[in-house]
Amino acid sequence: MNRMLLTRLVLSPKGGNSSRCFTTTAVGDAMNLFERIAGVKYHQSSMLTSVSQWRRAASTEAAAAATSLAEKEKKEENSGEEGRKKEGAVVSSYWGISRPGITREDGSVWPWNCFMPWDTYRSTVSIDLSKHHAPKNFADKFIHRTVKILRIPTDMFFQRRYGCRAMMLETVAAVPGMVGGMLLHLRSLRRFEHSGGWIKALLEEAENERMHLMTMVEIVKPKWYERLMVLAVQGIFFNCYFVLYVLSPKMAHRFVGYLEEEAIHSYTEFLKDLNSGAIENVPAPAIAIDYWRLPKDATLKDVVTVIRADEAHHRDVNHFASDIQFQGNQLKEAPAPLGYH
Repeated sequence: MNRMLLTRLVLSPKGGNSSRCFTTTAVGDAMNLFERIAGVKYHQSSMLTSVSQWRRAASTEAAAAATSLAEKEKKEENSGEEGRKKEGAVVSSYWGISRPGITREDGSVWPWNCFMPWDTYRSTVSIDLSKHHAPKNFADKFIHRTVKILRIPTDMFFQRRYGCRAMMLETVAAVPGMVGGMLLHLRSLRRFEHSGGWIKALLEEAENERMHLMTMVEIVKPKWYERLMVLAVQGIFFNCYFVLYVLSPKMAHRFVGYLEEEAIHSYTEFLKDLNSGAIENVPAPAIAIDYWRLPKDATLKDVVTVIRADEAHHRDVNHFASDIQFQGNQLKEAPAPLGYH
């Protein structure tokens, strides 16, 4: 097409008459020039195509090499971590945080991350379990009656299934210490004042109750509807207790004191069924043996005994806190019972 156009341009008429003269030499030169230009363009196009193909090939090879290198590094990292785990080594951290080598008294490796050996203790099981705070005023009577009423649906639902009852009880009992400690913490920040150690004491109580729950879960495997009930009860109880503590801390602590009295009664009934054989006295979970420093051959009966003693200590702490405030004083004015389990 281009050659035809070029031929028409070069074969132009000479003069005005009808006879046309054509310059053959000019046509030949023009055709040669066109072929040279076309050849140069074709050569340039071929070069551009080759460069584009080379770039695509180089990019593909680079991506493949990067992927292969990443996979190799990942495999080496995984194999290194597996080797360190097999050797029992601690994986180093960029932040410098690593767990030191901790062992039991017998030299075996400490298996728990949720508590350390210095957090463990031997519970005082000789504590008086029969103590009871007699209601003295309307607030005490109201709180005491409320706790008794709340026990009725619990008895109807769980009956003599004390393992499941204990699990539900501990999900509730671990809430007051956390709520009280949190509100005292915020109050200390707002008023720029010390708490007298009560923040730590209440948080210790919450952690102790949580360990009760972790122990009972090892023994009792809750069903799906029991887990669902735990979610509902915990959500309702947390908000109700939060409001109660904001309005009247002394009534809140009195409520927990009476609640712990009921817990002592429940664990006493639990022990009766263990002694009678109605409930199998299975070996104690490993977490309970380490947390309460129980003997290696400890049983469920030993676990329930130390948990009941803990509940008695919590009963004393909360009735004591309520008495302080009923006398018109603040908690910080009395020494907190730190480490009193």
